[in-house]
Amino acid sequence: MSLRPVGILGGMGPEATILLQQRLMKATPARDDADHVPLLIDMNPQVPSRIAHLIEGTGTDPGPVLAAMARRLETAGAVALAMPCNTAHHYAPAIRAAVSVPFLDMIAASADTVAARTPKGAAIGVLASPATRRTGLFERALAARGRRALWPEDMDALLAAIREIKSQGPTDASRAALSRASGELTARGAALHLVGCSEFSLVAEAASTPRLDTVDVLVDAIDAAARGEVRNPSPSPTAQ
Repeated sequence: MSLRPVGILGGMGPEATILLQQRLMKATPARDDADHVPLLIDMNPQVPSRIAHLIEGTGTDPGPVLAAMARRLETAGAVALAMPCNTAHHYAPAIRAAVSVPFLDMIAASADTVAARTPKGAAIGVLASPATRRTGLFERALAARGRRALWPEDMDALLAAIREIKSQGPTDASRAALSRASGELTARGAALHLVGCSEFSLVAEAASTPRLDTVDVLVDAIDAAARGEVRNPSPSPTAQ
């Protein structure tokens, strides 16, 4: 089978984009180079800060930059687009409006997987940034599938851990912060822990089980798109 190229809107952050590539490679049963999924990657760490725009209210809107990246990838030949940054899915409408190829919705696909693994009414522990929480992305997607989002009490600690991972890579302190937050959610009744920040995907083993990493869900969607089986191409309840 001839695999088709998928475009990646990357750089948010750079290490998380590399992690996506590594997991996609490991998930592919390959005997030779040609068996791997072809990727077109726009590694752009200059995308305006989602935290500055959504939390601090002082940053530039990342939407136009993401739209320009999407157009470049489509022009380069991508048959679908993916973005391994949960918070940046807040700007998915700008991406969709800029291109004619499908955008693989990591939030919607993850919520679908959550729904397949948990009973209706289940509380889902969300381990993500305060910026993602502010967008309501996971709340809407989970609520549309009969589940509810449960967030840790100390979101400032999670934000500090995310900043530390961005600046230093995975550290013992960031793993400890994720472990504490996940343990709290377990105590409060979380049926499943959703690792919903690609920085936390780098230390996902610190989260309690059962857990679902949105990066792994995106890997499956990218593989399907490369094989001509597009998943979640259309706007979902996460879209604004």
